[in-house]
Amino acid sequence: MSWEHDLFALLDDLEGQAAAAWEADREAELADRARTEYATVTLASRLMASRGQDVSLDLPHLGRVEGRLARVGEEWCLLSGTRQDWVVPLRAVTGVRGASERSVPELAWSPVDRLGLRAALRRLADAEARCLLHLADGTRHEAYVVRVGADFLEGRAASGEVFLVPYAALVAVQSRDD
Repeated sequence: MSWEHDLFALLDDLEGQAAAAWEADREAELADRARTEYATVTLASRLMASRGQDVSLDLPHLGRVEGRLARVGEEWCLLSGTRQDWVVPLRAVTGVRGASERSVPELAWSPVDRLGLRAALRRLADAEARCLLHLADGTRHEAYVVRVGADFLEGRAASGEVFLVPYAALVAVQSRDD
């Protein structure tokens, strides 16, 4: 009877070792899957999960801009402050603080959320809003957005001068109180 007990103990031990090895392999696979899935998460999807929260964005030549994240699109976001709003192309953002740890995959976005930067700029043009355009070289132009092209906006200064700004040069559009 003793040999049967020893045999069953050995089999139980082998079964425990196999279960432990399987669990370790499974944990490694799950960790690898999590890393692979996170590689598909975009900045826009993280910001979408942060909508309605107070965040701060680091921008070239502007430093840190803070406010409530009001809107997020595929390539831009709208940060609402106490007295002004900021339309910010995501490619200009150098850092984000206060974002949610979650993300909202782009598949779950509404069609309105999929609107691009041009749509946000067209709204400024339609509202004839006075803005301060912050550019990548550090310059600023106080102007009205008049028209929106495929890869540029047309601005009009208070003097009446018309100028073009490529989207690639745009860091932020700051609303101005009239």
